[in-house]
Amino acid sequence: MWGDAVKELARLGRVISYDRRGCARSERPNPYERTTVTEQADDAAALLDALEAAPAVVIGRSYGGAVAVDLALRYPDKVRALVLLEGDALGLSPVGLEWTKGLDAGMREVAAQDGVDAVYEALIDEVMGQGAWDSFPEEIRSVLTQNGPALLAELHYVDEPMPDAAAFATIEVPALLVAGSDSPPEQRDMTEKMAEVLHKARLVRIGGGHLIDPAGAEVLAFIGEVLEAG
Repeated sequence: MWGDAVKELARLGRVISYDRRGCARSERPNPYERTTVTEQADDAAALLDALEAAPAVVIGRSYGGAVAVDLALRYPDKVRALVLLEGDALGLSPVGLEWTKGLDAGMREVAAQDGVDAVYEALIDEVMGQGAWDSFPEEIRSVLTQNGPALLAELHYVDEPMPDAAAFATIEVPALLVAGSDSPPEQRDMTEKMAEVLHKARLVRIGGGHLIDPAGAEVLAFIGEVLEAG
């Protein structure tokens, strides 16, 4: 899902794209029942160290945005800037938290009724509109279907401690926040709440839904500015 974006981002410098714990080519235990944002951020920090890539401009979408924020909070020396594409911020947005809890409950009901292979199709149609799943290329649908156990393991984060406004206010790196006009309003609310508390945030609203292009014009321009600033 990041293939075309990686090619564009690579025009600006070195790009690292990886399969998070439990997803696609990365290993996961069987059964894979739970992970945490902290665990995922620890993985990202270890990867940056192993590849001698810190500090990095960190791009995260949705749940990946929550991981990116946790990385910036606990490993500030590893983050040069943040790009959050409707990144989750459940600790800032009561409506976002309740909506995500509803997603969690809904996906577990789907898994119980139709099997774990059906949960990503249900999630995509819920977040992007009925029938959105059918518009995805078969290759993408196959990867996401196999990631069903990882999705359910990650959704447990609705019960985790979450960064509040005071925590977000400690982040000093520049941040680009991007929200889509056609996304669920709860998703946009989380982005707007982050813009209110991050000191160096730039909020951009664009057309389209939740799958915001990681190499969109606004993102490329922002990263270019960060790299030029040194």
